[in-house]
Amino acid sequence: MKKTLLLLLFPLSVMAQDDLLNEIDTAATGKTKVESAFKGLKIVNIESTKLAAKGDLYFIVAHRFGSVKDGFEGFYGLDNAVTQLKFVYGLNDWLTISGARSEIAYDFSGKFLLKSQETNGFPFAIAGFTSLAINNTLKESLYPEMEFNNRLTYVAQLLVSRKFSNNLSLELAPTYFHENFVIDDNQDNGQYAIGMGGRYKFAKRWSLNIDYAAHLNRANSSPFRDPLSIGVDLETGGHVFQMHFSNSQGMHEAGFLGSSTGDWGTGDIFFGFNLLRVF
Repeated sequence: MKKTLLLLLFPLSVMAQDDLLNEIDTAATGKTKVESAFKGLKIVNIESTKLAAKGDLYFIVAHRFGSVKDGFEGFYGLDNAVTQLKFVYGLNDWLTISGARSEIAYDFSGKFLLKSQETNGFPFAIAGFTSLAINNTLKESLYPEMEFNNRLTYVAQLLVSRKFSNNLSLELAPTYFHENFVIDDNQDNGQYAIGMGGRYKFAKRWSLNIDYAAHLNRANSSPFRDPLSIGVDLETGGHVFQMHFSNSQGMHEAGFLGSSTGDWGTGDIFFGFNLLRVF
């Protein structure tokens, strides 16, 4: 009977020893997962390395007014607003999916965690992001031979961030996107950009956010510009409220990476906000 009892307890003893060794190893190395470098799922326009937690459902209202350069005639942008409604869901701790619609495009995307930043360990958080956009602005009356395939744009990004302190986080976002239809015959369908952005927390609930994307193979004849966005985040209870100025009215990746029309130098910029609510 004693031998039988010992045989039953032996696996439990081994498991307990393994758990203890793991705890000792973790304590010795001091490795712990660093909390999200960013509070919002986006810095401003560019995706951050933050994912939705498993089971969390986000409802996001993103609003962009028209150009403030319109002046009183356009009521400083209020007459030409664009709104995007978006749902984001955390399938698990490493995969987030979303679907959105605005006057400019339908947009479906996925973001997946590849590696977390660790204290006394791996120095960066790395995530992948892919999206498919369906362009709503292409009119069959203007392009009678247009097919549905011409409306599609594909995006792939690698998001690499580092949280340097509780106040400062930075990110790089190498990007490839392919537009099946481009208005400039000199523009390649396959396009490259390098995004960069950061967050600086200057008060308990406030942070300054900036992001920019340099287009690497834009045609010289293209009318579009690189997107630059500056804003602030306000953290309140169950949501984050983002307010910003940008030279892009488009909110999906293809919209701001490839088709930003505004010019900061002439005051041709758009005021907007993102309101995030978690359920």
